[in-house]
Amino acid sequence: MNRGNMRGWLAVALVLAGAGIVRGDDRALLVGHGPDFRDTVRSAKNRVFPAVVFVKCIRDTYEEGKKRAQEVSGSGVLISPAGELLTNWHVIDKAVEVRCLLYDGRAMNARVVGSDKDTDLALLQLDVPEGAGDLPYAPLGGSANLEEGDFVMAMGAPWGLSRSVSIGIIACTRRYLPGNSEYSLWLQTDCAISPGNSGGPLVNTRGEVIGINSRGYLMGGDLAFAVPSDTVAFVVDQLRTHGEVRWSWTGLELQPLRDFNRNTYFEGTQGVIVASTDPESPARAAGLQPRDRILSVNGRAMNALTEEDLPAIRTWLGLLPVDQPVQVRFQRNDAEQTCQMIPREKGRVEGDSYDCKRWDLTVKTINQFENPELHFHRQEGVFVYSVKYPGNAAGSGLQTNDIILKVDGRDVRTLDDLQQIHTTLVEKVDERHRVVFTVLRNGLMRQVVLDFLRDYERE
Repeated sequence: MNRGNMRGWLAVALVLAGAGIVRGDDRALLVGHGPDFRDTVRSAKNRVFPAVVFVKCIRDTYEEGKKRAQEVSGSGVLISPAGELLTNWHVIDKAVEVRCLLYDGRAMNARVVGSDKDTDLALLQLDVPEGAGDLPYAPLGGSANLEEGDFVMAMGAPWGLSRSVSIGIIACTRRYLPGNSEYSLWLQTDCAISPGNSGGPLVNTRGEVIGINSRGYLMGGDLAFAVPSDTVAFVVDQLRTHGEVRWSWTGLELQPLRDFNRNTYFEGTQGVIVASTDPESPARAAGLQPRDRILSVNGRAMNALTEEDLPAIRTWLGLLPVDQPVQVRFQRNDAEQTCQMIPREKGRVEGDSYDCKRWDLTVKTINQFENPELHFHRQEGVFVYSVKYPGNAAGSGLQTNDIILKVDGRDVRTLDDLQQIHTTLVEKVDERHRVVFTVLRNGLMRQVVLDFLRDYERE
């Protein structure tokens, strides 16, 4: 950070301190009752910066109707002297090769120890050469005591460039992002976070990692979000032990007592409302219904006044033992009742993919959590993930999200079924180059004839 930017930040910081926006420890730094603010920032930066790593991945992608290699990059932070590296799930997703560049210029390969899509976190292990010694690492701090106005720094390698640091404040300690806050709230900051900063550390003035940068928006000013370190801590423990977070699944869709977005308000301060239950879920099998008020599960109170209280409840439910019954106490029509619910393993949140060469399409297995609209029509099976343009599938009229029921009269229930059919037919393309697909599109069955005589790859 250059002196001009630092002077500008000091001017802004003094205004914030005078307005009472900056709290205790940080205010003392700014008004002369503590060490020079620049020294504090420099000390915190020097403590963590050597642990910041540039991460480059080669991944397989199926998004353009064929399998292809794609290069992506992001950031990470070392959290142990043995080379444990923390980054985002979306940085290493589908990676077949991971290369890391350390602060001192050394390059090392890394393997994925474990990852969790739901919290967007991943744990890597560097392949540290023998005799390399301990690596620099950054300590994890606690995020529970953060307050709006605390100064923080975002570190990483934006745009694939050299490491950088930006400074700002915590704008919100408990940001709820609909669709992205199932198990954790977010730390919102106005630090500049650009593409490539993902996976880098958010650092407090004591030089502790209090978050992992995950999302940044450039419109309307700097707006960025980080996974809180308290969430990181329990996820890392699970990844070290199991290589994944073993979430259990109940099928409960929950609603707070004070639901401003739906303009729905329930009396009292205890409990959480059942908005709906998923089909064939443990919650539905237990007899829970929409508008039931869940009061406790296994004796633990379930209270959610606002939507910010929902992730903590979902996390607790998600960590319940699988296949072990729990007692649910709930209220229905002013009468208290109890029922027994048996959580199931959530399992994978994304299906496997396959590249159907010559057909010019890629397919994927239906997943209950990633493709609920397809799972509604068919609980298991394969669907068209993407089609290549131009290509044989596109020319035949096959479309994205078509559920494949049969090919050449043969049932397709698994990815293996389709792979075997595809391999056999493509090998005999000189003898026969037309095949009939039976697909389910928007709930309606139809026949599509695919002619794959033309080889678009060679043209």
